[in-house]
Amino acid sequence: MSRGGSGGHTRVLTARKRTAQSTRWLERQLNDPYVKRAKAEGYRSRAAYKLTELDERFEVIKGSKRVIDLGIAPGGWAQVIKRRLPKAAVVGIDLLPVDPIDGVTIFQMDFMDDAAPAMLIDALGGAPDLVLSDMAANTVGHPQTDALRTMALVEAALDFACDVLAKGGTFVSKVFAGGADSALVAEMKRNFTSVKHAKPPASRKGSVEWFVVAQGFKGRSVDRER
Repeated sequence: MSRGGSGGHTRVLTARKRTAQSTRWLERQLNDPYVKRAKAEGYRSRAAYKLTELDERFEVIKGSKRVIDLGIAPGGWAQVIKRRLPKAAVVGIDLLPVDPIDGVTIFQMDFMDDAAPAMLIDALGGAPDLVLSDMAANTVGHPQTDALRTMALVEAALDFACDVLAKGGTFVSKVFAGGADSALVAEMKRNFTSVKHAKPPASRKGSVEWFVVAQGFKGRSVDRER
């Protein structure tokens, strides 16, 4: 149950079976302008605007013909791609089930599965121009452990991107506060002409997430230390 507060703010009344934490989350959702905008514009989540804002700043989507979306659920990023590039081939993967999206091939499986990379490329039909990763490990409540687990996914996504991207391609990945660690940034700089960190406005101020944008893939002939 909710009711309007002063200044148009919606307050949520704590239900008998709802915890104080879930009540705060619901209230935040109800008053989040990005959530309201996503609902009005038909996006599955507010995360769509993170990619939109990154694109406005870095032009990560422009000209892409083949795109891989790692951690696609619930599908907001793929929706952005298809709206901006209706003819682009898009393939996504996630552990969670994802409702179908027109023109998008979706696999429900673990990206860390040995069979996943080949399946993604086979479904895409060629080398991607853009690899997106919104993957994050399930949190255990220990900040250092959570950061290490998520960075392991970022590292795996980067290795994949460097194996499959077309020359000149782009890699965009979610990272934790502080950005990618120095070794990972050095790896990106060896393989891309530009590496930037950004926190788009749609990313909540209290969130620890940032994004790394690596553009201008130099090609698989680059000597990598991994």
